[in-house]
Amino acid sequence: MPSCVLAYSGGLDTSVILGWLMDEGYQVHAVYVDLGQPCEDREAILQKARNIGAASARIVDAREELCRDFAFPVLQWQARYEGIYLLGTSIARPLISKACLQVAREVGADAYAHGATGKGNDQCRFQLAAEALNPQVQVIAPWRIEKYRKQFPGRTEMIAYCNAKNIPVKASVSKPYSSDENCLHISYEAGKLEDLNVNGVELVEFGMTTSPQKAPDKIEQVTIAFESGAPVRVNGKKLGPFELVNTLNEIGGRNGIGRIDMVENRFVGMKSRGVYEAPGMTILYESHRVLEQLTLDRDLVHLRDRLSPEVAEMVYYGFWYTPKMDALMAFIREAQKPVTGEVRLNLYKGNLMVDGRSSPNNLYDEGIATMEGGGSYNQTDAEGFLRIQGLPSRVQGRMRPRTY
Repeated sequence: MPSCVLAYSGGLDTSVILGWLMDEGYQVHAVYVDLGQPCEDREAILQKARNIGAASARIVDAREELCRDFAFPVLQWQARYEGIYLLGTSIARPLISKACLQVAREVGADAYAHGATGKGNDQCRFQLAAEALNPQVQVIAPWRIEKYRKQFPGRTEMIAYCNAKNIPVKASVSKPYSSDENCLHISYEAGKLEDLNVNGVELVEFGMTTSPQKAPDKIEQVTIAFESGAPVRVNGKKLGPFELVNTLNEIGGRNGIGRIDMVENRFVGMKSRGVYEAPGMTILYESHRVLEQLTLDRDLVHLRDRLSPEVAEMVYYGFWYTPKMDALMAFIREAQKPVTGEVRLNLYKGNLMVDGRSSPNNLYDEGIATMEGGGSYNQTDAEGFLRIQGLPSRVQGRMRPRTY
């Protein structure tokens, strides 16, 4: 009997796929990669896989690795896909593939299966990561198999299949939007969210954040400390990567921080609408940028900002395990060495406001920057600076006069 490892979340798609793979004659090993999903009962999910008939079901704890080795480097790049999305789902997919392939090697599985749709980005992220790590891997993507799509043309048929097999799922025909969660964020898509005239943040039942309107009517202050670009303390308390993100999720969540509603361009070519919440990472992005303003010189940070959209695209598309990404990550490790210090933020009803910042590597010199008289900056020096900068313009202005 052929065997496969299934990246199993316990949701509608992977529950159906687990049953379907067994119907197709596979011995299925269900792997739940623990990424700090805030709203899930892990033992219940494993038990559901066993009840469906999985040959084995296990949890792989990847919470620390997700934050430390995946999310924090992307944070250091200040990478946002299309200027908005913090890439919470995208970041997690190559790690899920890595964990599943490690289990496949252990149990001697022949293939790696996932529940990503053939219309979406996740199929790219899962497969590109898997093939980079194991070029011989057989990837089973049921949504790309016509036989599977005929049996399950929509979520209604999938829910009916689960009902027939007594498989409990959260989705329903009346509220069929899909969600994906980890400690970095929760994403919501499909169902009624496909109608752009529907207010997404009013429709979705958010799992991490309260609405800004219902957030406290007073400012909450939070201080984040970084060492070489990596967050290490919250309000003076040293925390591990996952605990730090989780703590900021709680603080940001109760203050309505980090909700977005966007229409994005998928890698496969279509536009899609997604609603996201990422309270902790939103706080980290803001505080990290504020600290960089003190500690990085202009040319370095401007170069990083020019490259940042490239990194965001690579993460979003699924090109994590590539030489180009390896080189870019080596660059950011070097660039982030001075980014050490603390940032104090005020949180209020979805808003983030800087209250203070400090760093032992502070490049801000008040004596130079002051608009008051004196200081170490000689304004007379600017005369020669501007004459040199303006030389090309003066030469061109004489040769090719502009109309004005």
